[in-house]
Amino acid sequence: QVQLVESGGGLVQAGGSLRLSCVATGRIFSIGDMGWYRQAPGQQRELVATITGGGRINYADSVKGRFTISRDNAKNTVFLQMSSLKPEDTAVYYCKMGIWSIDYWGQGTQVTVSS
Repeated sequence: QVQLVESGGGLVQAGGSLRLSCVATGRIFSIGDMGWYRQAPGQQRELVATITGGGRINYADSVKGRFTISRDNAKNTVFLQMSSLKPEDTAVYYCKMGIWSIDYWGQGTQVTVSS
């Protein structure tokens, strides 16, 4: 059974930083694409950043230059370094990983940015 566990969310003032982590546990041989998504109250879930197994990275325009995604394949972990946070970044952040051709999602971690 594969599980994704996120950590690192919390409350931060505008302009601050947070680092999210997501680790996959269970029977894993290799992981393909990894990504972070977020969902604000009353809104649809949206892509924040993705990183392929080959290291190709894609960011939403709203976070370019402020967020950095990275991965540690040896530890089955994906990170999201968030800087210059804005109140509009407030949302539940979810990680997603492609494992055994199945997309797995984490449970979500709350990020709240106060003005």
